[in-house]
Amino acid sequence: MRVQFGWPIGRPLVGSLREGLWEVRSSLPSRRVARLILCLHDEMLVVLHGFIKKTQKTPTDDMALAKRRMKEVTK
Repeated sequence: MRVQFGWPIGRPLVGSLREGLWEVRSSLPSRRVARLILCLHDEMLVVLHGFIKKTQKTPTDDMALAKRRMKEVTK
C-alpha cells in the first residue's frame, strides 16, 4: 500500500532495475527477503513477478521473466 499510494517512492523500499522495471523490497517474518518486480503502465503499478531473493544480485532468470511479462502488458 505504501508503494501504491506513495508512488513515486525511493530507497530503501523501492529501487530502479532499469529499462522501466522497479523492485519492491520486503522482509518476511521468517527472515527471508522477498522481492516484487513491477512496472508502471497507464498510470498503474503492475506487478510482474515475485520471488524470494537468495543472493545480492537479482537472478537473470527472474529479470528475463519480468521483462517478457512487461512486454505483454505494454503491447
